[in-house]
Amino acid sequence: SSPFSLFPLFEESYSMARVCILSALALSTVSAFGPPSTFLPRPLLSPLSPQTTGLTAPTSLPPAPEASLRAFTRSRLFSTEAKETETDDGEETIAFDADVSRVMDIIVNSLYSDRSVFLRELTSNAADALDKRRFLSLSDSDSWTEGEVRVEADKEKKTLTISDNGIGMTEEELRANLGRIANSGTRAFSKEIGKNEDNNLIGQFGVGFYSGFLVADTMTVESSRSGDWHTWKSTQGQGYSVKKTSKPDGFEGDQGTRITLHLKQDCLEYAETGRLEELLKKYSSFISFPISLFTEKTEYKQVPDPEDETGEKKKTVPETVQKWETMNTQKPIWLRSPREVEDEEYTEFYKSAFKAYDSPLAHNHFSLEGSLELKALLYVPSMLPYEMSRDMFGDSGGMKLYIKRVFISDKMEILPRWLSFVRAVVDSDDLELNVSREILQEGKVLRVIRKKLVRKSLDMISSIEGDDAKTFWEQFGKYVKVGLVEDEDNQEEIAGLCRWETDAGESRSLQEYIDAMPEGQDKIYYVAGDSRAQCEMNPAMEGLKSKGYECIFATEPLDEIALQGLGKFGDKELKDAAKEDFEEGKEGKEGAEEELKGVIDFLKECLGKDVEDVSVSMSLTDSPAVLRQGQFGMSPTMQRYMQAQSVGQESNPMLGEMNSVTLLLNPGHKVVESLKEFVEKDDPRKETWGRLVFDLAKISGGYGIEDVKGLVERVVGVMEGSDEGGVEDAEVVSS
Repeated sequence: SSPFSLFPLFEESYSMARVCILSALALSTVSAFGPPSTFLPRPLLSPLSPQTTGLTAPTSLPPAPEASLRAFTRSRLFSTEAKETETDDGEETIAFDADVSRVMDIIVNSLYSDRSVFLRELTSNAADALDKRRFLSLSDSDSWTEGEVRVEADKEKKTLTISDNGIGMTEEELRANLGRIANSGTRAFSKEIGKNEDNNLIGQFGVGFYSGFLVADTMTVESSRSGDWHTWKSTQGQGYSVKKTSKPDGFEGDQGTRITLHLKQDCLEYAETGRLEELLKKYSSFISFPISLFTEKTEYKQVPDPEDETGEKKKTVPETVQKWETMNTQKPIWLRSPREVEDEEYTEFYKSAFKAYDSPLAHNHFSLEGSLELKALLYVPSMLPYEMSRDMFGDSGGMKLYIKRVFISDKMEILPRWLSFVRAVVDSDDLELNVSREILQEGKVLRVIRKKLVRKSLDMISSIEGDDAKTFWEQFGKYVKVGLVEDEDNQEEIAGLCRWETDAGESRSLQEYIDAMPEGQDKIYYVAGDSRAQCEMNPAMEGLKSKGYECIFATEPLDEIALQGLGKFGDKELKDAAKEDFEEGKEGKEGAEEELKGVIDFLKECLGKDVEDVSVSMSLTDSPAVLRQGQFGMSPTMQRYMQAQSVGQESNPMLGEMNSVTLLLNPGHKVVESLKEFVEKDDPRKETWGRLVFDLAKISGGYGIEDVKGLVERVVGVMEGSDEGGVEDAEVVSS
C-alpha cells in the first residue's frame, strides 16, 4: 500500500504518479516493440490493479500505440480533481486542481494570526454539534435533555481534551467532514433545515477544525452517533486514519464527540487551567450551552487542631479541590427584547463586558430585521477609558463583534474613529468576514451596518441631558469635533451636539448662540487663539464689541478646522472675525486714508513683502494697528499647527502663499500720530517706529516674531532714549 493511504487525496495523487512513470516507460519502447499489450511484462501491469491504486482498472490496456496510451494516462491523471468536459465546439473546461499538502499548510500556518483562536473554533464546533442534536430531538425519539461542552487539560500527558454530548459522527461522516477540507457539515445541515429562528449554528467555512494543528502535533477525534464509536486520527495534517473503537473512558452517554490535542512543545500554555479559563471567557462567554472547565484549585478550610486536647481549637489547612466549573455564566442580554431588560441589568452587563468601573451615561439597545439582521447594544461611558487618555484613538477594545453569541473580535473598525469612545456589542451573521473571521471585508453590508450604528449612536448621544450632558462634553467633546471634520454625512447633526466657549463666559451650542444673537447680526463669529486670554486680546474683538456681537473662542487647532469645515449652521455663515471687515457704515475712512497717505506709503516700502497692503480701520479703539488675514488665509494658531505637520521641512511653502496680511492702522491712536510726525519730518526714528507698529500688531494678533533679536534691539533703543525724544516717545507707547 502507498505511504499516503491515510489521506484519500494524497493516495490518488500517489497512484497517478505511478501511472505516469509506467506510461513513460511504455512510451520509451513503443516505437520498437509495437502496442503495449504485446510487450509490457506482467509485473509492470500489476501496480495498476484496483487493490494498489484505488482507481478503476481497465479490462485491457488501449490497443493503439502512443496516442492512445497518452489519452489513457491523461484520463487517469485528471480523474480525481481536475475533471474536464468538452463542448460541441471543442472547447475544454477543466476544474482547478490543488496541492493538498500546501492547502493544509496554509490553513494551519497562514490562515490565523493568533493561534489561541483554535479554542474558539473547536468549542464553536462542539456547540454546533449540541445545537444539531437539540434541533433533531424536537422531532425524533431522542431522550437527550441537556447539552454540555467539557474542556480538560492534562499537563503530564501534554494533552487538551474537548468533549460534547452532541450529535456525534458516523464513520462516513468522519471521513466526509474531517477528511475533506472546506467541507462544512454545519453549513450542509443549515441548508437542510432551512431558515429557522432557533438555528444558532455557527460554522460555515469547513476549516475551523484544522486550527487545532496550530497548537497540536496530533489530533484524535472519537465520535459516535448511534453507539458505534470510531476514532479519527491525524498527525501534522499529513493524512488521517479511521478505525472502529470502543467508548472512551469517562465519557458519559452513548452519543457525542471527544477531541484530544497532543500539544506542541511551545504550546504547553494551553494545558494551564488559568490560560484556558481566560480564553473561554473571552471567546465563548455567551454560548447557549454550558462550557465546563476541569479545574484544580486550592481551598482552605477549618479543621480541629489535633494538638488541642479540648477539641475546641481549629486550624486552617489547604485542600486541593477538583471540579467542573462553568465558564459562560453571563447572559447575552442584547438578544433579549429591550422591554424585558431593566436598567440595572444594562449597567451590570456594561461593567462586566467592558471591565469598567463607571456607570454609563446612556445606552441604546436595538435590532434590525429583514434583508439585514443585526442585534446591538451601545453605551456611552461616563468617563474616558484609560487607554484613550494616553492615545486618543488607541485600541481600547470597545467594539465587540459576535456572530451567534461567539466572540469574533474587538479590533474591527466598524464605527468611525470619532465614535471610538462608544462601547458596543454587535451580533450579526450577515457581516462579510474572511475565513479566519479576523478581517472585515469592506462591502455593502458593512456600509449599511456602519450607517445604522452611527445613526443609533447619534440618537443615544442626543438623548443625554442636564449634568450628564456637561459630563459627556468634558470627557468626549474632542471626539465629537473630530466627527465634525471627518463625518460629512452627519456634519449638521454633529454640529448641533458641539459646545463652544464664548466671550460671554459660557459654553454654548451653536443653536444657543443663534438664539442670543442681536437684531442685525447675520453671521456666527469666532476668533482663534492658543488660550482664552489670547482670544480676548485679539484686536478683532474690538470690532465685535463695538457692534455688540458675541464671539466663539477657538482655543484648539481642531476648533478652527472644524468651524472652517462646517462653513454654515442652518442659514448662518460661520466667519473668522480676524478676516471680517467691520468698516461698513463707518464714516471718515477715506479722509483718514488721505491724511495718513504718507504713513501708508512709507510702511508699504518699509515692510515690503511682510504685508500685502496697508490701510486704516475706523473700528479700532485701543490698538494702534492690527493684521487682517485674507479670506483664504490661516490664523496664527493654524499656521503653527500646519508648520508642526511639515516633517523634515524648515517651512511649509503653502503658508507664505495663504497668509498674506493687511496692516490696518488706527488713525486716532497716539502711536500712529507720532509715526505720522516722524514720516513728515523724515525723522530717522520712523524706521524703528514703523517696525515696532508692525511687531505690536503681530503680537496682539497671536503671530510669532521671527526676528526676535531685531525686536529686542528696537525696544531697548526706545527705552534707552538713544534717539532724541526717545524716552518721551516710549511713554507715548505705554499710554
